[in-house]
Amino acid sequence: MQQLSAINDLVIRFANVNGTGSASANNMFAKSIFRMGLPVTPKNIFPSNIQGLPTWYEVRVNEHGYLGRRAGVDILVSVNPQSMAKDVASVRPSGYFIYDNTREIDKNLIREDIHYIGVPMIELCRQHFTTDTRSHQLLKNMIYVGALVALLDIEVEVVKGLIADQFRKKEKLIPPNYQALELGIQYIKDHYTYPLGLRLERRNLIGESILIDGNTACGLGAVYAGATVAAWYPITPSTSVVSAFEKYVKRLRKDEETGKNKYAVVQAEDELAAIGMVIGANWNGARAFTATSGPGLSLMSEFLGLAYFAEIPLVLIDVQRTGPSTGMPTRTQQSDLTSAFYASHGDTKQVLLFPSTPKECFDFTADAFDLAERLQTPILIMTDLDLGMNDHMSPPFQWDDKRLYDRGKVLSASDLEGLERFGRYEDVDGDGIPYRTIPGTHPTKGSYFTRGTSRNEMAQYTEDSEPYVRNMDRLVKKWNEAKSHVPAPEFYQEKDKGKQGMIFFGTSTYAALEALDQLEAAGVPMDAMRIRSTPFSDEVRDFIGRHKTVYVVEQNRDAQMRSILVNELDVDPFKLVPVLNYDGMPITAEAITKQVSRTLQSASNGKAYADPQHS
Repeated sequence: MQQLSAINDLVIRFANVNGTGSASANNMFAKSIFRMGLPVTPKNIFPSNIQGLPTWYEVRVNEHGYLGRRAGVDILVSVNPQSMAKDVASVRPSGYFIYDNTREIDKNLIREDIHYIGVPMIELCRQHFTTDTRSHQLLKNMIYVGALVALLDIEVEVVKGLIADQFRKKEKLIPPNYQALELGIQYIKDHYTYPLGLRLERRNLIGESILIDGNTACGLGAVYAGATVAAWYPITPSTSVVSAFEKYVKRLRKDEETGKNKYAVVQAEDELAAIGMVIGANWNGARAFTATSGPGLSLMSEFLGLAYFAEIPLVLIDVQRTGPSTGMPTRTQQSDLTSAFYASHGDTKQVLLFPSTPKECFDFTADAFDLAERLQTPILIMTDLDLGMNDHMSPPFQWDDKRLYDRGKVLSASDLEGLERFGRYEDVDGDGIPYRTIPGTHPTKGSYFTRGTSRNEMAQYTEDSEPYVRNMDRLVKKWNEAKSHVPAPEFYQEKDKGKQGMIFFGTSTYAALEALDQLEAAGVPMDAMRIRSTPFSDEVRDFIGRHKTVYVVEQNRDAQMRSILVNELDVDPFKLVPVLNYDGMPITAEAITKQVSRTLQSASNGKAYADPQHS
């Protein structure tokens, strides 16, 4: 049988049972590759229950820096009988299926076109460890890591260093894990030819990059932004945003003299209460935020309308998952775009930020608080489960200690003393952004009534049409002003290559960049633009205008970004060809190139673009 052969280019998937301690071992495996100087991207594919159901952990290694998920599994490590049939089927022809052969494998699971490598993991634990069954389950994980160390020629000392790091507070666990690692290595050496044609070699390709998840980056970004209040209701996959924030503020937001906390982290009774608390805190002068996912965003919609209309700063981090309704809580999508952009009833448009890396999660979160106060409006950071909960290679975070927070147009007591009158919703500067005050600034001046009902420029209740229209028109002016403040789109060419273009955003970026290289190699050069925010700048309109066909890559069924582009920019919808993925798994370059190729083939046959839902 043919052998797969490649250096530093492979996909390994671990098939485990949720709750068996495999996550630590799998994570150590991924980090060992990273410490060998190789670009790596791990994906944790886990169920929405606590224990018992199948879970997978997929690791891609690519020395060319392609970090999107790749179709096909080269090596499958199977330690879960429940999913074994599915796991065998997922292996590429000539790939490898590593399994626990303490029990004989079912003959119905034997394929003639893949290689089987049996390692008696449980039996080795029984022979060498006089511990209980639970400990055997944990040490079994390290045995298969050892097997991979031998098969892939991974540096043993790197893995041992990670074991020592992992258990530095429980040093008695280090020797048995070392032993389990060596058992896996030795078993391969005694029974198989090693290393495989698929091998890993040390490189120096990661520079100063770090390996971190987006949720942690968002939480840390909120700390550096000066946030002191977080209110949220736990929901997968956003809970760890606030957990990370709480971890850091406990260390960094304490009064050195009194030891008292200078922060508040509130787990509310539901999402409605959470966003209400955040609006109240921001109105009162604090920097506050909440984090949620699709179902929570739906519940928060009315309060988002209040913050938009009453012009109260607000930061919301939406870690998107598969919907609608409960959907698949532990799978990824980019399917909250429409509900976020037009959040609330009536005429609303929300500022959205689309980070694609953990560094951008950190930067955009920090910037979001400045934007919220500068624009006096909600800022929604649109990440997703893939970015939020999986580790990604990222440039290191940077912060200028001289940076000053932009509190926007906030009047001080001396400012108020010099004013004859204060109109909370007056457009004094002509940019649509009024001046505001923080409660308690002045004993007699600067107060106003905050309401969600219609009002005039003085914040006085009215149902007259003229002041309502003036207010709504001013909000449009403010929306246009926001275009000069939000992150600009990113382009991947100095000048246009032709009439074909591609638009993408967020985590679709990883696969899109790889797909662009694949298409160019196939003789289809394409210009590219990454959208990083709404409202769209004129650069977005111009990019679409310069190209005959623009492929819009996104991870939802209904081409939500495409629809927003059409609605907001009034562009020809037939120019924008949707390239979609909505199966809950991160999109692949192969899926993008396939859909683009189908569209090009249809065009050559004189047809409109192919239906991406059947690509």
